[in-house]
Amino acid sequence: MSETTTGKPPVVTPLRVVIALCLIAPFVAMLWVGSYAKVDPLLAGIPFFYWYQMLWVLVSTLLTVIAYKLWQRDQRARRVREGGEER
Repeated sequence: MSETTTGKPPVVTPLRVVIALCLIAPFVAMLWVGSYAKVDPLLAGIPFFYWYQMLWVLVSTLLTVIAYKLWQRDQRARRVREGGEER
């Protein structure tokens, strides 16, 4: 088991699980090609295969921002718990 720089093992919290899900979801969505390998429905004449992937570019960006903000919150809470200053 790996340890953090404080010598304690990493802690799995509900917040960290949400962060992981936010970062894993785009990979799962894009690797499951069978779910979007089709032409219909068209969106402004663009086949589903293409506009679905472009939609995930935006969704991935949003999920990455959410994960980053949650990580910042987690790290602030950790510093406060350990008696450090909040930045």
